Amino acid sequence: MRKSLILTALAPALLLGPPAIAQDDDAAFGERVREYLMENPQVIMEAVAVLEQRQAEAQVASDSELVAANSVALFEDDASWVGGNPEGDVTIVEFFDYRCGYCRRAHPEVAELIESDGNIRLILKEFPILGAQSALASRFALSTRAVAGDDAYAKVNDALMAMSQDVTAQSLEALAEDLDLDAQAILGRMGDPEIDSTIAQNLALGQAMGISGTPSFVFGDQMVRGYLPLDAMREIVEDERSEG
Repeated sequence: MRKSLILTALAPALLLGPPAIAQDDDAAFGERVREYLMENPQVIMEAVAVLEQRQAEAQVASDSELVAANSVALFEDDASWVGGNPEGDVTIVEFFDYRCGYCRRAHPEVAELIESDGNIRLILKEFPILGAQSALASRFALSTRAVAGDDAYAKVNDALMAMSQDVTAQSLEALAEDLDLDAQAILGRMGDPEIDSTIAQNLALGQAMGISGTPSFVFGDQMVRGYLPLDAMREIVEDERSEG
């Protein structure tokens, strides 16, 4: 479909020539287009590359506008855990789900990026979109922060990302006990209205940002939907610094 659209768009420009061409009937004109492109197939690929580049540039511009329009919810949300360097010169926001395989893959790489760089502020957005166990895990993490503070949340976040068994009340209780946390206090607050509100706000923010999967990241004013390896994250951070 894309190639047929490109052929249609290119045909007039490719075949400009003597006035006789304009007088050809449709069949002859179409044959001229076909012959030219059969002899010069690279033109199609060149046009596709230009189209894809323009679409990518348009997406970047659109994403920057989305980040600007939602900057308060992204960067100034007291309900979200903040790690790394609070005064860092680059801020990364991560939308994640504890049951997401690519989030689990990214988790140690994000941690390595933050630790090795030393000048990045990290904001975590609980974004449970993969079912009931995801929602239960997010509620447990947010309740841990409410009961025991930021350090306890960080430990629970790490533990939930590594958790192999199903997320249930029993497995969460055992996890809390393993981390020397007050399991009953945490389990007892998981249904608090504040936690309902935090999750609802994160989901609404993700929808406003065009986020439909995890992990998704905001690096400064750039959005990245999907997993990124560590080296790619470092390149984006350096880009942000050079532009800042």
